[in-house]
Amino acid sequence: MTKAQARIKEVFSFFENKDIYLGYRKLMDCAIDTQNLDIYNEVISLTDWKETYPEKEDELIEKSLQILDKISKIPIEEYNTQTPVVSGTNLVKSYGHDRFTLGPISINIHKGDVYGLVGENGNGKTTLLRVLAKELKYNKGSLDFNFDKIYHSDYDLRSNLVYIPQRTQKWYGSLKDNLKFVLSNYGISPQENETRVLMMIARFGLWNYKHLKWNELSSGYKMRFELARTLLRQPELLLLDEPLANLDVLAQQVILEDLKSICNSINNPIALILSSQQLYEVEKVSDKVIYLKNGAYKENESEDNDTITDVKNYLIVEIDCKCERDKLKQIFTDLHLEKLIFNGGIYVAYFPINTTFPLVLETLGKHKIDVTYTRNITKSTRRFFVS
Repeated sequence: MTKAQARIKEVFSFFENKDIYLGYRKLMDCAIDTQNLDIYNEVISLTDWKETYPEKEDELIEKSLQILDKISKIPIEEYNTQTPVVSGTNLVKSYGHDRFTLGPISINIHKGDVYGLVGENGNGKTTLLRVLAKELKYNKGSLDFNFDKIYHSDYDLRSNLVYIPQRTQKWYGSLKDNLKFVLSNYGISPQENETRVLMMIARFGLWNYKHLKWNELSSGYKMRFELARTLLRQPELLLLDEPLANLDVLAQQVILEDLKSICNSINNPIALILSSQQLYEVEKVSDKVIYLKNGAYKENESEDNDTITDVKNYLIVEIDCKCERDKLKQIFTDLHLEKLIFNGGIYVAYFPINTTFPLVLETLGKHKIDVTYTRNITKSTRRFFVS
């Protein structure tokens, strides 16, 4: 089964199980992969109908599956993502003697992958993004771009990458007109411009907001607009600095799912690096997590300097409960608990690697510990934030 066939099968499954909201978004991703303007126009018309008759769910599913059948008959060539689109070797950015230094950092970034950039504030996340975006000059190392589009200058190169800072600039006029202005700079005909813009408006859930102005949109919809504007340019590298800031939990999940799906486009994938404080949400969609500590790229080494020096040899579990520390130590005796840290109201327990997470859950349940939250963070960068 090809990747395109797998995507279509997934969409069919969503509709079959009445997951209409997610299924429709995935349908639009399949449509975008075709780059077929006739398919775009069918989706646009259906989106308008869907917003007019929100109660007609069964009919929406039927109409959606008809479009999906047409999409399945359009051949789509899969993009080869093996070659890195960006390669950085021993990158160093220094702000001067006795001031902050980023690096040395070596990374290879591939299209179709999502890279989560995490770390405490002041550890170099924004600096690294700005170096990759060619907004800051690095002092040492090398940075090579392998874009499909030929570039002859830094200006041409930067047209193939987009950096969206945490605080975006205010724009004027309607949302739709601003998006159409983006494509007008690419020599696209007015008719195609209209179609591509409306398709992107539909994809990012902006259909009922397309005539609104900047000050009439919430933070979440402003971020959706920025992403729509960016993806109309079809960049090869997308750098996002705290895109989840000021968004509610549901909006964060939707934005991340959309980014993951769009960056995984079959024939037009994008390399995405995003920084965020929302650690678990980012880890769920990331193919790789880049953790920065004091400007350095940490991988699997522990931050502890005492008895536990290699976190790879331990099962690490985060537990939120009102149980006393001594009682937790007592109930975990048979599991050979190595260490129990109380970190900001949450316990972090270290067990031998042969201990299983289900066994920890069973032990907590057996002793009737009222657990508010627990998580296996053995492979999560969360373990680096434990003091």
